[in-house]
Amino acid sequence: MTIIDTNRTHRKNSFDAVADPFLGQPGLPFAEVLTAEAIEQAFAENDGLFGQDDLFSTPIVLWAFLAQVLRDGKGAACAAAVADIATYMQQTGGPMPSGDTGDYCRARAKLSPRALRSLTVEAAEHLEDAADPSWLWHGLHAKLIDGFTFTMPDTPENQRAFPQQKSQKPGAGFPIARAAAVLSLATGAICDLAVGPYQGKQTGEGALLREILGCLKDGDVAVLDRYFCSFPLLANLLGRGVHFCTRLHHRRSADFRRGKRLGKDDHLVTWTRPRQRPPWMSEELYQQMPETLTLREIRFHVAVPGRRTETLIVVTSLIDPMTWSKEDIAELYGFRWNVELDIRVIKQTLRLDHLRCKTPAMVRRELWVTLLAYNLIRKLIATAAAVHGKQPRQLGFTLACQTVLSSWMLVATGGCRDHGALYQSMLARIAANVVADRPGRIEPRVIKRRRDHYPLMHSSRKELRKKLHVT
Repeated sequence: MTIIDTNRTHRKNSFDAVADPFLGQPGLPFAEVLTAEAIEQAFAENDGLFGQDDLFSTPIVLWAFLAQVLRDGKGAACAAAVADIATYMQQTGGPMPSGDTGDYCRARAKLSPRALRSLTVEAAEHLEDAADPSWLWHGLHAKLIDGFTFTMPDTPENQRAFPQQKSQKPGAGFPIARAAAVLSLATGAICDLAVGPYQGKQTGEGALLREILGCLKDGDVAVLDRYFCSFPLLANLLGRGVHFCTRLHHRRSADFRRGKRLGKDDHLVTWTRPRQRPPWMSEELYQQMPETLTLREIRFHVAVPGRRTETLIVVTSLIDPMTWSKEDIAELYGFRWNVELDIRVIKQTLRLDHLRCKTPAMVRRELWVTLLAYNLIRKLIATAAAVHGKQPRQLGFTLACQTVLSSWMLVATGGCRDHGALYQSMLARIAANVVADRPGRIEPRVIKRRRDHYPLMHSSRKELRKKLHVT
């Protein structure tokens, strides 16, 4: 029995409520990216359909959860999500929920993390495949790679899965997780992400990246920070047909007097396979690695007014100087800063710096719902850019979130009389919000507004309460 109801006057069990606000209207660019049918199919394939005839069905819970993470991030409580559901049911004639948030929270726990991840990755892939050629770098799909951390509530379950830093006393810190992410330079969408504990064996960003290398396709070019500049990883990328551009690791030295000279501060060098097999690598994989790699090293200088000139050495597999000049490679590595901005948007605007769920399973659900919401907003931004002849990275993310939230209820409940006019208005507002280009801008990292003058916690609440009783 299908869940999708074609009658828009009664859409209680329809995934259209999720997809329509993100431009599912036929005829618009990227309209086929993550349709209602695709969302339903992803949950069906992962046994994630539940409550077809209940108040808290899969589409309603997913819709409310997405709105929850978009509405001022995780600060929006579950009570706000239940209020959204009540408004939705009132407009569509469905059963009204009670004021208790327990049923909604239990329904959220039924959402399939595999389905959420599948939808997030699928949205990024479709956006990348349909990206305008002018958004690409020299015709190549550039993928930006970086790592970050986030925290979560201090519960025993979270502490076991993601232990806090060893330097913190028990009860005085938060469980912390490390993540490695791959994002698209063209669209800003997150292609995939791996999560693990902050400390321990095989928990570094390099180990996490190896888990998601499958999202990089033949012909892509990966742009990485110096932390990832290792022979095994670069050889792995080349074995997959993936080019790379990365800053030279600080433990490696460059001598531009050696190698084949291509120009000033531009030469070809030969790297040799490590004599010792890395502990994480099997003997079979070690023997499959090439004994040498021919790479290109480029040195250039970054001069910012008011700051000391910085010298960077970049290593790349794009070795043909006739096809990719030294200036082209410097430009490509300069785009790496975009991944820092994208992660900052996810952590600050969508509040991914600190999640709110109290178990590891729910933390992963909250994480992937947040990333799915992020990619859906990126879909909306890409559509506005395509319609109005702009680049997706020129348009602001926060206003796009606010634009969706301001009209989501109208679209979801069918309360909008002219969907086409509403969509065009949304696109025009987003396209008009061009992000300011302020190269070389320097701001001090200080705040003007004083917060509450409470000291930081250096011991558990239990110990602090004992001290209060003593005094």
